[in-house]
Formats: sequence, structure tokens, C-alpha cells
Amino acid sequence: MFKRIILITTILLTLTVVSCKDDVLPKPASFLRLDYPEATYAQFENNCPFSFEMNEAAIIKAEKNCGFAITYPKMKATIYLTYKPVNGDIEKLLKDAQKLTYEHVIKADDILEQPYLNPHKKVYGMFYQVDGNAATNSQFYVTDSTKHFITGSVYFYAKPNFDSVMPAASYIKNDMQRLMETLKWK
Repeated sequence: MFKRIILITTILLTLTVVSCKDDVLPKPASFLRLDYPEATYAQFENNCPFSFEMNEAAIIKAEKNCGFAITYPKMKATIYLTYKPVNGDIEKLLKDAQKLTYEHVIKADDILEQPYLNPHKKVYGMFYQVDGNAATNSQFYVTDSTKHFITGSVYFYAKPNFDSVMPAASYIKNDMQRLMETLKWK
């Protein structure tokens, strides 16, 4: 009887030791890899007092008063362009454009300003990169300071989460900079 108890105890102890495995470790977080096609650009001409280059993968729709919505369906994002004639109120237009950007400071981690000056084409402006969970990740304004003023902002059709939209935001940011740098007044 004593031998049986020792044998059963030994078997149970052996099974307990052998059946124990290493602690289960959680797998690291994974992220969806998003690859976008290399951008190709084409000149966009219209009846408005300006033209620019835009990504051929985007869809452009005219809005009122020479405004445009440039949509990226695969990225669920839109660049909104707004045109306003200066009419002697350049200071008000500049203040409004800057105010629009800095309204995002509550959610933004950082706002980087990149001045843009092209005296040859008489295009002057500012490009803003907004880091963090703000509603927009990129904005800009351009003007000739006497007749024309354009603002541009990108918005995603999703709750702001910078980590999730970062690849698309970076892709569209490059398109916005290209648009701004190729803008010509007529």
C-alpha cells in the first residue's frame, strides 16, 4: 500500500512538473502595413485664377467660389481648398488662416511651421504640419499678397488617431506640399 502511494505521488508530481510550460507571453502589437502607389502628378487647369499639380490618384470636385475638394477614396481623406480674393484685407485673411491652424493646439502634440516663398511666381505662404490627434494633420495658405488667397486642409473620415493615419497623412502631406509649390496665378 505504501509503495502504491509513493508510486501515485511520484506519477502525479512528474505529470505536474512535465505539464508545466513557460509562462505565456503576450504578443507584441502589430500594425497594418499600408503601401501606397508612387504619386504621379498632372497639371490641373480650371476657370479660377490659379492652377496647380495634383496627384492623379485623387478625385477633384469643384465647390463654390473656386473652392475644391480633392478626395482620396482609398485613404478616406479629403483636401479642402478655399479661395478668397484679397480685396485689401490680407491681414484679416492671414489671421483667420493662422487661427484655424492654432485651434488644433488643444489636441496637437506639436505644430511645425514651414514658410514658403517663391518670388518668381509671386506665391508666398506657410505650410503647417500638425502632429498628434488633431482633426487635421496638414494645412497651408498661399497668397500673392495683393489679389489672391488660398487655404488648404486635409481631413480624414475617422476619429483622429495619429498612429493609425500616419502613413496616409504622410502621403497626402507630400501631395499638399506639391500642390502648394506648383501653384501658379493666372
